[in-house]
Amino acid sequence: MSEPYVHLPAAEILGSLAEHSEAEIKQLRGSWDGLPVDRYMKDGASYRQRRYSEFHLTDAGLVRVAHGAFRQSVDVNPLHGGVARRFEPVEQEVADSPLLAAVVRTLLQRLPGSFDMATGALGIHQIRITATRDADGLPAPEGVHEDGHHFVAQVLMRRENIEGGVSRLYDREKKPLFRTLLTEPFDTVIIDDRRVFHGVSAVAVAGDMPVGVRDMMLVDFFPRGAGAAEAAA
Repeated sequence: MSEPYVHLPAAEILGSLAEHSEAEIKQLRGSWDGLPVDRYMKDGASYRQRRYSEFHLTDAGLVRVAHGAFRQSVDVNPLHGGVARRFEPVEQEVADSPLLAAVVRTLLQRLPGSFDMATGALGIHQIRITATRDADGLPAPEGVHEDGHHFVAQVLMRRENIEGGVSRLYDREKKPLFRTLLTEPFDTVIIDDRRVFHGVSAVAVAGDMPVGVRDMMLVDFFPRGAGAAEAAA
């Protein structure tokens, strides 16, 4: 059996995007600016900002499904599970981006296992974690956890003025398997969420900078009808 994860350097992702311009890449990365605050943080903290939408992938590109609540069970996410979290959707300009569809296709080709996109769906999260002089940011406030999907791609979009944020993977007995520090835009780790647990260490402001940020795109792959989003009534 193959390893339950794949680590892709930024150059590999960017190499698959050669037909897209630097301006397109800059525009996509810039869409993390101004994300709404995640109002579902249990401690009321405002260091996490987030958007989420669910899609199908077709030959023509990404097709957004009806927007609804993002759900995880308490078993999967003891901290935030069991709550219908209604995040603001990914902006239409981002959802329609051929570059975003190209990134998703590249991730799909490198999954550490088989997945039928014809009967599958995917969820795209835009997440920004902010660290300040007064408080660190927690990319994974749940600690070591699973997400409840088949595969999850973790794609770094921006890392500025921060220290920490080490990504760690564990086997099902929670023994360490792999660790890395994602540093360049499009550095990526893809995991088989059914075979590993994962976590990320806190991020702190580097040096004497006032604020630091860590932007991530998470892409969840799951069977249609078994996704995390439940359409609004």
